[in-house]
Amino acid sequence: MLEYKKQELVEMAKKASNDGLCKHKSGNFSIRDEITGYILITPSGVDREDLTPEDICVMDSHLNVIENEHDLKPSSEVLMHIYAYKSRNDIKAVVHTHSRFATAFAVLKKPIPPIVYEAAYYGGTVYVAPYGRPGTKELAKSIIEPLKKSDACLLESHGVITVGESIEETYLKAKYVEEIAEIYYRTLTMNNNKEPHVLSDEELKKWEYPSYIKFNNK
Repeated sequence: MLEYKKQELVEMAKKASNDGLCKHKSGNFSIRDEITGYILITPSGVDREDLTPEDICVMDSHLNVIENEHDLKPSSEVLMHIYAYKSRNDIKAVVHTHSRFATAFAVLKKPIPPIVYEAAYYGGTVYVAPYGRPGTKELAKSIIEPLKKSDACLLESHGVITVGESIEETYLKAKYVEEIAEIYYRTLTMNNNKEPHVLSDEELKKWEYPSYIKFNNK
């Protein structure tokens, strides 16, 4: 069932591990299938290096497991994914990582401001969702308000979540969050903890592809 989506999910999960966004068995990834409404999610307790498409669990939005070929349990944080999907119709993929620099700001309950233009890719500021114990309804509910303002949010004392219309796009947002978190950290360190200049929402919305570039074939 939905084999090509399972393969996509496995590839992104392995990439996240190789890129250092989440180590060992941490983090979780999901895709919502538009036709069936089913949610494909990575299983609990499986190392990314060992993950296969057959390990991916398929569920409905009511938390019923539809398919789990290897009798594995879905991620214990599946409710957070379901709340994300229910909060916005445009969300078709969720990526949850424990990337180091971004998680450090999550521990400090400190939002990551848009200090470079790439922040526009996920909506500007990365806000902080209030603390909820992993796997609980409190954690799942905590992401609703931050995701109204941005496609990325920090989970207090926990990690990062990004959302998007494809797993590839959503993963890239997670990468940008971590890269900008590192830039922000290094800027604060170099500047005696003085806050850097922040790009306004108005400025972030002004970008467009340069009109002066001409394509001879069109």
